[in-house]
Amino acid sequence: MTTLAKPAMRPARPEFSSGPCAKRPGWKVENLQGALLGRSHRSKPGKARLKEAIDQTRAVLQVPADYLIGIVPASDTGAMEMAMWSMLGGRPLQIVAFESFGKDWVTDVTKQLKLKDVEVLDAPYGQLPDLTKVRGDADLVFTWNGTTSGVRVPNADFISADREGVTICDATSAAFAMDLQWDKLDVVTFSWQKVLGGEAAHGMLILSPRAVARLESYSPPWPMPKIFRMTKGGKVSLDIFEGATINTPSMLCVEDYLDALKWASSLGGLTGLQARADANLKVLADWVAKTAWVEFLAATPDIRSNTSVCIKVVDKRVTGLSADAQADFAKKLGSLLEKEGVALDAGGYRDAPPGLRIWCGATVETSDVDALTPWLDWAFETLASELQAA
Repeated sequence: MTTLAKPAMRPARPEFSSGPCAKRPGWKVENLQGALLGRSHRSKPGKARLKEAIDQTRAVLQVPADYLIGIVPASDTGAMEMAMWSMLGGRPLQIVAFESFGKDWVTDVTKQLKLKDVEVLDAPYGQLPDLTKVRGDADLVFTWNGTTSGVRVPNADFISADREGVTICDATSAAFAMDLQWDKLDVVTFSWQKVLGGEAAHGMLILSPRAVARLESYSPPWPMPKIFRMTKGGKVSLDIFEGATINTPSMLCVEDYLDALKWASSLGGLTGLQARADANLKVLADWVAKTAWVEFLAATPDIRSNTSVCIKVVDKRVTGLSADAQADFAKKLGSLLEKEGVALDAGGYRDAPPGLRIWCGATVETSDVDALTPWLDWAFETLASELQAA
């Protein structure tokens, strides 16, 4: 068995899930007592609450004044589907896919929408594809941050300023933690349950003037489900982006999102949120640098996520095993950390290389990440010693 003793310190909050993510520090259910319950979301106060969520989103994310922001059904997935079903098909399309969600968008476009002129720019977990291949004459769908791979695009310089196509960016684990270059993005989507630790089922859809122009000039050839419809009479339905939602939202979840936005503002907004995530990543980076059994899944620091941090096991005692045995080891590693109550839901994504995925977004305290690292060493050595003894 391992000679390492159990660490004396434990994370005060062991929630390291990559979604739904940890609630903000100091969160209590009592914070939601002002929720507009038992009232219609279409009432004057209901619309005002939804509009406040939109306005505070704009302020914290520093969204340009001429971009529209809407609250839509079905989380980030719903927002992405709305954009793709409404806008794609009139131009050639490129999809950047370097983790599971990007690959989901490939499936939707090729097997559901059945678009023909599609080029997939893909890469294995831990890497980015060759972004110099992105064309200005084609539409583009890409993920800013790979929640399941721990890889992010370092910037949007690969997108042409004078592009003819529209860019659709899935930013669900990047918004509120990374610098989104709004002038290069026409559609941005995210969900509340990621970086700000909100509750699930609601998506955010942000549209540039170029995206609005596409919606008003292009009608796709397929039937459009009601929850995807953003235009009426050839014009964008602006009420969607002023607090009138397509379907019924949870006003309790809205209140929770507002609570998180107010907390973000108290930190100084986007800069404060990014600083917290960067500090959390640095703790893990310093630990990885001195730890022989582990490496980041992201191949180079410039593409390394500061939210969904993925690490892989590189110790020969494990890498010498079969692929199934390596996957089983990683699963046991996550289970042992959960059993000890020091890291909940920290297992790596099922299709990713064997390892762990540790959420480091702004709602996680740096002191908890620091307290976790000795436990990672202890858990690994405990299981690796059992391998040697077997």
